[in-house]
Amino acid sequence: MWSVLAAALLGGGLPSQVAAVDVPTLYTAEVPFDRNARDPRKDAYQLALAEVLLRVSGSGLSTDRETINELFPNPASYVIQFRPGANDSLWVSFDGQAIEQTLRDAGQTVWGADRPLTLVWLAVDWGQGSREIISADDPDRTAGESRSIDRNKRLRERMLEIARQRGLPVVFPLLDTIDLQNVSFSDIWGGFDERIIAASERYDADSILIGRIRPSSSRQESWRYFFSGAERSWNGPPEAIIGQIGDLLAAEFAFGGDVPIESVALNVSGVASVEAYGTLQSLLAGVSLIEEFAIIEVAGDRISYRIDVRGGADRLRRALRFNGLIEQESMARFGEARPAADLEFYFSP
Repeated sequence: MWSVLAAALLGGGLPSQVAAVDVPTLYTAEVPFDRNARDPRKDAYQLALAEVLLRVSGSGLSTDRETINELFPNPASYVIQFRPGANDSLWVSFDGQAIEQTLRDAGQTVWGADRPLTLVWLAVDWGQGSREIISADDPDRTAGESRSIDRNKRLRERMLEIARQRGLPVVFPLLDTIDLQNVSFSDIWGGFDERIIAASERYDADSILIGRIRPSSSRQESWRYFFSGAERSWNGPPEAIIGQIGDLLAAEFAFGGDVPIESVALNVSGVASVEAYGTLQSLLAGVSLIEEFAIIEVAGDRISYRIDVRGGADRLRRALRFNGLIEQESMARFGEARPAADLEFYFSP
């Protein structure tokens, strides 16, 4: 079956180039709708556009009103759909491709669909002996513990709302039997990060945020962030930390429209089935750096691609690592130097 598929690919029987897929929610926003304003809908469109630009271009542009007005003098022309929201708000959906093209044409940075999943382990010392780990859902409590449910929920939803505004996928642990066997409040509070990182493997997260908060104290909240083999330490309120993560990841994955397109040779081994091929094609299609890609050769479980990518081989290398491919040592022929733009990766389902 695999040899038949290979022949079809090289013979044009199946498409070998796939367009990148945008994350739909990146280009939607729900914002306040002031019915008493001179032009309520225009004001709402401007607010919604600023929120969208914060997600796809970063905090620098979203707060630069002058530049936004120059690039998008008429935000309404980018609106695809709108409808009334809850509590005097307006839900707005924009044309993502048109916004992205405008940003690229102006040399502004664009962050596409490369959105790492962040798992948050947050220990909170509420005082008077009340200590908890914030979970993905509220556990069953007695009536006397309803206050704890409310304050946990408010803190969790506050962080999730900030993450939503930045376009960051964020989840909290289930705190089920498995989690409670592996992680305790003391582990988080005491800085035993290795145990927490080990317990996080079941969530298949790309980055891990570990926080320690004592609301009743003047002591600053402390955070540790682990991503792509590096770790960072921060202090500050949850909203500021989520913002820092957004800026950090945007700097890693966003790229300017004036970044030249380079051709890179990519070889991927371990593609031993039709299902693996489909998964790999979808993976490459979702990398926003890639303009287009084509299959050059199929040999056994190894596929060779030509990739047209913004930012060159190094940016593509980081993006592929982030998406779960395993980099391999390139095997150049004896006496030959390996081209800098040749990448070797392994696909592991």
